[in-house]
Amino acid sequence: MDLKEKSREADRIIPAKEHVYLDGPKSRTYELGFAFHVLWQFLKGFRTLHFVGPCITVFGSARFKEDHIYYQKAEEFGKRIAELGFTTMTGGGPGIMEAANRGAFENGGESVGCNIKLPFEQHYNKYLTASVTFEHFFVRKVLLVKYSYAFVIMPGGFGTMDEFFETVTLIQTKTITQFPIVLFGKEFYKELMLAIESMAAKGTISKEDLDLVLLTDDIDEAMHHIRQYITTNYKIKKRWPIPWLFEKR
Repeated sequence: MDLKEKSREADRIIPAKEHVYLDGPKSRTYELGFAFHVLWQFLKGFRTLHFVGPCITVFGSARFKEDHIYYQKAEEFGKRIAELGFTTMTGGGPGIMEAANRGAFENGGESVGCNIKLPFEQHYNKYLTASVTFEHFFVRKVLLVKYSYAFVIMPGGFGTMDEFFETVTLIQTKTITQFPIVLFGKEFYKELMLAIESMAAKGTISKEDLDLVLLTDDIDEAMHHIRQYITTNYKIKKRWPIPWLFEKR
């Protein structure tokens, strides 16, 4: 496959997004309308996700097919999350997202997708018990974090790294609770961990920040790490399903 063909293939997977809302100041009427539009995106997310139960979010590449080892590992994560009694949450698309949703769905678990609207629309995968589509990545990222008690970072690209570093930053700055973060794939993330360790050595992050992430190739170790934290810090409390924004129950 030559460079042009690779570029066309990438375009099909990650189509261009008009960045009109980042073009700088516009009229006050436009900006007010945009603010209300963002508010509606959040309300739509709250309505859909309020009763899905406590989640564990799985991040990862959209490009892996079902014969890939990382797809199969993500599917196993979805299954194990369902066995733990948690909802599996992903970005709702193909690849790792589909695999994690599939593992949960086919084993009787709740399986949620927070999709993103693109010009050549990214379609939901077919293994979802609840789903919602957002227009803006930043709204989607908030919702992927808001309802989760742990995060599994499978191998991925820029989007996965964006989600990983934002989640670590939120925990580092105590904006959210110190939930477990599992970075899965020692070989894949070897250079990334070396870079993070270099940051600690040079003082741009604290050495203690290295403890925020568990790097592993072992699903048992990952799930034990998540289970130990959750059972130590939380107990199941029934939430009465009284809708106030016409949430789906």
